[in-house]
Amino acid sequence: MTTYPTLFITHRGARHQQAALQGAPPELEITMLRDPSKEDIVQHLPGKRILITERAQPIDAQIIAAGDELELVQRLGSQTYDIDLAAARAAGIPVCYQPIGTTIMVAEHMLLQLLALAKRLREAMHAVTLDQDWGMPPKRCTEDHFVVDFTHRQGIGTLYHQTVGILGFGEIGIELARRLKGFECTVLYNKRSRLPETAERDLAIHFASQDDLARASDYLCILLPYSPETEEFIDKDFIAMMKAGACIVNCGGSPLLNEADVRDALASGRLGGVASDTFVWEPIRQDNPLLDLARVPDSNMLLTGHTASGSLEAAGLPERFVDYTNIRRWMAGEPLLFQVA
Repeated sequence: MTTYPTLFITHRGARHQQAALQGAPPELEITMLRDPSKEDIVQHLPGKRILITERAQPIDAQIIAAGDELELVQRLGSQTYDIDLAAARAAGIPVCYQPIGTTIMVAEHMLLQLLALAKRLREAMHAVTLDQDWGMPPKRCTEDHFVVDFTHRQGIGTLYHQTVGILGFGEIGIELARRLKGFECTVLYNKRSRLPETAERDLAIHFASQDDLARASDYLCILLPYSPETEEFIDKDFIAMMKAGACIVNCGGSPLLNEADVRDALASGRLGGVASDTFVWEPIRQDNPLLDLARVPDSNMLLTGHTASGSLEAAGLPERFVDYTNIRRWMAGEPLLFQVA
């Protein structure tokens, strides 16, 4: 069996790394580096025929030049703004990206959260089920008879032309920004390293500091990964910077919300709505402070059980087999997919 020395650089933890290795073709001899420096990549790349990159480090001309036997660069995800495509073309090295299905699913889930809070969906649905006459007898609808807002809901909003802030802007943030274009939102983002101007224009997004993003956003999307620094990051002090009546939606790493502070802000009316897919304790504890409001339909609280990325076995991770689609095609001499250089 022919083997292919491969360098895999990632930002993800041990569980995700193990899942990636389990999905790999047996022909790959993988060296995996987490959050490597540029010097680490340059040191390990010589002799490797494949470079798999998962947003751990920009791939510049110096790195490409260090790949003396490099034959393929495969980005996991759809972001290629940080790869020097001109240097890759000059070296004759193909570069491909691979859309991540679960990433797209999380972006879809966050869009669902945004719309559900804007439309006060849980309250609207609950009101229809109430045994009330709504002040008038029902009458069969015709072209000229219908009753708009017959349950007398208030505060139903829209995403159209709203300011949406995305705190933590990786692959999910990019997929969300693409899906928000149709709503003509002002989309602000914050991440450790600002994207190039070409990427900002392409995605119709604007960089902002964390504080400015908090102050300006009508809807704040939390997509930060977990770290000791981000644990319960969204607390009363952060919320105090936000617009009165703004909404928080969270699909980030699990313990990002100070759940008691978020609950109190929603109960007081300081926040206009809260949606979260992840929690400090999972499975969720029954003393979670969010649960009492979640049981009240008109509180505009939407909780889901870490399902944004789809239906998986408990504590499971997505199948990573698809990540290697292009590598299998390259080994078989077939045309590459999603090739950008």
